[in-house]
This record gives sequence, structure tokens and C-alpha cells, in this order.
Amino acid sequence: MQWNQFDTASDAGSMTCEVINISGYNGEQVNAYYARPAGNGPFPGVVLIHHLPGWDEFYREMTRRFAQHGYMAISPNMYGRFAFGMPDDAAAKARGDGGASDDQALGDMEGGAAFLRSQANCSGKVGIIGSCSGGRHAFMITCRSKAFDACVELWGGGVVQAELTPQRPKAPIDMTADLACPILGIFGNDDQNPSPEQVNQHEAALKAAGKDYEFHRYDGAGHGFFYYQAPAYRQEQAMDGWSKVFTFFDKKLS
Repeated sequence: MQWNQFDTASDAGSMTCEVINISGYNGEQVNAYYARPAGNGPFPGVVLIHHLPGWDEFYREMTRRFAQHGYMAISPNMYGRFAFGMPDDAAAKARGDGGASDDQALGDMEGGAAFLRSQANCSGKVGIIGSCSGGRHAFMITCRSKAFDACVELWGGGVVQAELTPQRPKAPIDMTADLACPILGIFGNDDQNPSPEQVNQHEAALKAAGKDYEFHRYDGAGHGFFYYQAPAYRQEQAMDGWSKVFTFFDKKLS
């Protein structure tokens, strides 16, 4: 369903939202924000990977946006292992400890997908979306897992070029041949992480591997241009980007 295309005579947009616990990496309990539409479905699912600023209000609102558009949506808190408290404080502690590892991100998001599929009103189709570091995670995860039917990468920083660490031992671009589902990429041409040159490399690797992908690049937009709470927000580009996201998921998860 596209933006603002609700039937005003229906109950579209009604939902239930709550914080729950799911089984994540290594079977550990992870808290997660879960939003689901009213009704019996069946509904496709979406797992949301939060960005480096943390498991914050933006990601809760983004989770509800997917539920409003007919998806069962869940956003696991990857930083809960490091600290609880205000999102900025928890994110700072996580960054100070080296951040969530790729293995942890993979385990937590597969746990989110498994939870959605275990619900009686889930259609069985589940997508994944993330922005910034979460965009990198989304691409990395769908190169290592077959748990997802579609991937949306929003300006994934570090996919192509990043310092390798014990938490991030391999550049995701080097995993491209193993990508297991279609991918949509949304990027700003004023961004430097990823830069337009890095997006070109990313696209070239997908094309060489024969993957099902589509990339959209926006002039006048930099990093984080969906973030309406920040100076980086670009209204026209963001709303067109959201339209691309919903069109992609509607097609791949229907």
C-alpha cells in the first residue's frame, strides 16, 4: 500500500504495539519492539535493524509505519547487551565496547524473523530493512542467511570500505556472491559513507554476480535523509524513497 492510500471506510492503520522478548544470538533473550496490524491477515513480516545512534524513537516509529501499511514488524534491540537507559547513552556504551558483532546482528535478526513466522497470522514471507550501520548489517545478513525474502539497504555505510575489526571481520561486498534474496538500495549522492563511488562498486559487484537488485540515488541528499528529526532530512527525496520501499516490499513479499 502506497503512502496515504488508506480507505477511510476501513480499519486500515489499526495496530497493536508492545515491547517483547525474543530468542536472539546464541539463544539469548533480546528485547524488541513489535507492531502488528489489526485483523487475521495473513500479513508479511519485516525485521528492522536499528542504526548506530541506537534503538531509538525513530526506529519505533518506523516499526509502527510498517504495521500501519499491513506488515508485522519487529525491531530487536542489539544494544541491550551493552546497556539500558536513554538511547544515546546505550549507543555510546555499545560503541565504546566495539559495537554489535556481525554474528550477533545475524543471530538477533534471524531470531526476529523466526518470531514473526511463528505467529499464526504471518504469511511466511519476511523482509529486512536497516539504515546506516543497519543497512550494512541488512546486506551482510542476507548474504549469510536464507531467512529473508527481500532486503532494503538504506545508505549502508561500510559495505564496501571499512576498517575490519574482530566484530566486523569481513567486508560485506566480499560476500555479494552469496546474497540470497532481492535487494533494494536507497542512497544520497551527497553522502560520503557510502560515497557515490562506493555505491558504484557495490552495484558493480551485484551486477557481476547476477543478483536481483535495484538502486536509487538522490541528488541533494546526504547520509540519513529519511531522518525527519535531523538537519539531514530531505522531504521530497525521503517520501519518494519511502514509496520505493513500499513498492519493493509489496512486490517481493506479497
